[in-house]
Amino acid sequence: MRKIVKLIFLLGFMKLAVLFSGGKDSCLALHKILQEGHEVKCLLNIYPKNRDSFMFHRQDLKLLNTQAERLGIEMVSVESEGVEEKELADLSELIGKVKGKVDGIVVGGIASSYQGKRVKKICDEFGLKFIAPLWDYKSEKLWDELFEEKFEIIMIKIACDGIRKEWLGKIIDRNNFNELKKLSEKYKFRLDFEGGEAETVVLNMPEYSKRIEIDFDIENEGEYRHWIKDVVVR
Repeated sequence: MRKIVKLIFLLGFMKLAVLFSGGKDSCLALHKILQEGHEVKCLLNIYPKNRDSFMFHRQDLKLLNTQAERLGIEMVSVESEGVEEKELADLSELIGKVKGKVDGIVVGGIASSYQGKRVKKICDEFGLKFIAPLWDYKSEKLWDELFEEKFEIIMIKIACDGIRKEWLGKIIDRNNFNELKKLSEKYKFRLDFEGGEAETVVLNMPEYSKRIEIDFDIENEGEYRHWIKDVVVR
């Protein structure tokens, strides 16, 4: 996978689809692809009914649709029961919808070989390039780029010890990132949340036509699981 990532931007202009969850990683991958001058024909989204999908980030649909609207990019979406391995059939169905329209599929994966290998296998079957511009990124490099490009990011789900529910909906900036880093060192969770410690959404990025604002309530399940609900988007 590393060779694919390092060589991909030497291949020239491409028409691409981005596997899009609305979280920080897929948004940054989209941003980098656009900066490289490639055309993004559409966003691809799997919406898992299961809150704890093995492969996919579950997003509030109103919020997700608003992100696509602010980006001005068509989104193609399919639902999934979120059952391990059966999700692959749903993903294959989704990617099949854009076969012949794009040259490759972009993912925001950083270190999940579980997801990366499976997506790449489907791309290979359809004759599409697999593009992972963030692959092997260190956590601090990822956040440095997000801050540098003025992304506004919040957590919408927390699923680990060490991150209090008060972090939900709080914009992560350079100042409170230092606090998050200390918590990561103490409680041993990944700062990029690649292990499922938290899920994020991007409220603003350079390609949005307008910043997203939201109101929400919080739901809890036990001591360490919290997420936003009843989202109102403005």
